[in-house]
Amino acid sequence: MTRTLHLNAFLMSTGHHEASWRLPESDPYAHVDLAHYVRLARIAERGTFDSLFLADGPQLWGNLAQRPAGALEPLTLLTALATATEHIGLIATASTSYNSPYNLARKFASLDIISGGRAGWNIVTTAGAEAARNFGLDAEPAHAERYARAAEFLDVALKLWDSWEDDAIVADKAAGVWGDDTKIHPPRHQGRYFSVEGALNVPRTPQGYPLLVQAGSSEDGKRFAARYAEAVFTAQQTIEDAQAFYADLKSRTAAAGRDPDHIKVLPGIVPVLGSTEAEALAAEQLLEDHIVYTHGVSRLESLLQLEPGTLELDAQLPADLPPESAIEGAKSRYTLIVELARRERLTVRQLVGRLGGGRGHLTFAGTPEQVADAIETWFTHGAADGFNIMPAVLPSGLDLFVEHVVPLLRTRGLLRTEYGPRRTLRDRYGLPRPANQYAGSGKATATATETATETASATATALV
Repeated sequence: MTRTLHLNAFLMSTGHHEASWRLPESDPYAHVDLAHYVRLARIAERGTFDSLFLADGPQLWGNLAQRPAGALEPLTLLTALATATEHIGLIATASTSYNSPYNLARKFASLDIISGGRAGWNIVTTAGAEAARNFGLDAEPAHAERYARAAEFLDVALKLWDSWEDDAIVADKAAGVWGDDTKIHPPRHQGRYFSVEGALNVPRTPQGYPLLVQAGSSEDGKRFAARYAEAVFTAQQTIEDAQAFYADLKSRTAAAGRDPDHIKVLPGIVPVLGSTEAEALAAEQLLEDHIVYTHGVSRLESLLQLEPGTLELDAQLPADLPPESAIEGAKSRYTLIVELARRERLTVRQLVGRLGGGRGHLTFAGTPEQVADAIETWFTHGAADGFNIMPAVLPSGLDLFVEHVVPLLRTRGLLRTEYGPRRTLRDRYGLPRPANQYAGSGKATATATETATETASATATALV
């Protein structure tokens, strides 16, 4: 079977560049406008993307002066988008640190059923003290602790999604039997972090359970991904770093007893397009010219765990930054940013400019041909199974990508020209539907009708 690209559209309000909202074309209220997201989803579906993705966090992010802040809750928004689209997958971010397995498993099962099997879950552990304080904690849990909780959370969620066998619903009107209780399997889970007794109150879904996506690239994150993830969103600045990450994650997945082809690696790329390279670079410069650097410096100091006022705009990063081991937040992103600054000897001003477009993801300004070339090179040289497309400006950036880059990828045989008959998100990613872990484990010897009849008879006798 010919290997083809997997494309995911990462949607963020007016675009991924922090200054995108200041352009004349941008709507500063787009982040809470359903019509805006419907338009974006339909553009991505026109480009035969596998999926679209919404980031999220349980806190008000950043400085309100910097860019449009706040966001619609992603599962709610994706449920609306499910009714406005037909093919594209719908991936929502949700935290294992600040949710309970039963409620979240139910929400994702509901989205999967409503969308006809197009749901995906971007599993995050949520860094940052701000989020912790919103849930009654004085500080964020330690990095390793968050991942230990996430592993148990996933184990419970999988039990819940499998708590109904696929054929638990009988719907036998003549016999008066709607379902087969012998095919319901309550988790009765008692663990370190969670105690969950009963079966889910939603039937097993078209996909069995949602596509499982993960975005951490730390050691803990990679171990977690190798065990659970089916798609990984990652950030690398060079093809060499991307190749090393790709090979490492595929190897870890095989060592965990899984098929390495069943985990798809999708680095982020922020394309800035122009009909000529000069035009693309001018568009990128226009965005940088609209950056308010005080915001960027403040955010960078927070990420690097530095006191406010430490960084100087026209100086390089301090030499005595803490090691990654001392970071309890986003470890892998911390290392990526520090290495980028050191490797290219960037001043703080230059670093803030580079991070303004993609927060550490690869930003690429060029013609459609140059962007397509970069995508093809990474894809064919062991650095990616596809890409997380992160337009700097929305909706125009996504529209330009679909109109000018997608046809090139199709001509080169790298991307589908139509969706075809397979409908679920797992189908799009070339993944099997997971078997139910409980199927065939029951001791039922009677048919559902016989069981129901015996129960009815026993009840009648007791009443007499």
